[in-house]
Amino acid sequence: MRIADQLQPVLPMLRRYARALSGSQASGDTYVRIMLETLITEPQHWDLGSAPRIAAFKLFHQVWSAVGLDVPAAGLDANGRVQMADERLASLPPRSRQALLLTAMEGFSREETAEVLGMAPEAVSGLLDEAEDDIRALTRAKVLVIEDEPIIALDIAGLVEGLGHSVTSICSTRDEAVSSVESQRPDLVLADIQLADGSSGIDAAVDILSRVQVPIVFVTAFPERLLTGRKVEPTFLITKPFQPNAVRAAISQALFFQQNARTIS
Repeated sequence: MRIADQLQPVLPMLRRYARALSGSQASGDTYVRIMLETLITEPQHWDLGSAPRIAAFKLFHQVWSAVGLDVPAAGLDANGRVQMADERLASLPPRSRQALLLTAMEGFSREETAEVLGMAPEAVSGLLDEAEDDIRALTRAKVLVIEDEPIIALDIAGLVEGLGHSVTSICSTRDEAVSSVESQRPDLVLADIQLADGSSGIDAAVDILSRVQVPIVFVTAFPERLLTGRKVEPTFLITKPFQPNAVRAAISQALFFQQNARTIS
């Protein structure tokens, strides 16, 4: 099978991971683009001995490390030129975050994560312990849940509160969510894509972000539709049916960037 055929099914989830790891769609998608360009010019970097998903994430991490070392400046300019290394990432041991997202969000085993990161499985276990310490150290946050299915909403609220955060409200429509944001000023929003009145969680997010800058984690049964890399799409995305650890990882990563952005500013 051609490398392109092996890579195609993996790309949506690779974009999700890259966005969550870097903290923005623009940055994450740029890393993935660089990886693809590297693969075109240097196909020998593709590990033919690994499963396609592992080979793709392994190559991504080679690019992630190389770009981070070669480009010390922070940010991504309006033209998308690569200036990747970010002060926010430098404020936390990066490998612990990588291990957390690979296992909790992307579903890799510890052994697979070790292969992706090029380390022993025992080292991955240590990194995951560090990540748990990081999660516990996060400042407690106010979280708005936008979800029209009551059982799912309660599950998400329980996960949020289990991390020590508080739920400001649970909303099932776009208008309710916007009103809640204006009155409660949450630190984080967890939003379903399809809402009870036929409105869109994406549209609700646009309205919310026009009023306040807050990280938004989206929950959807069709993640591939929002991971094309061809338009403005979410940075943090969880697949339905979700695993509790995936929700925990996404919340902690979103709050990590938000709280460190406040510290830097």
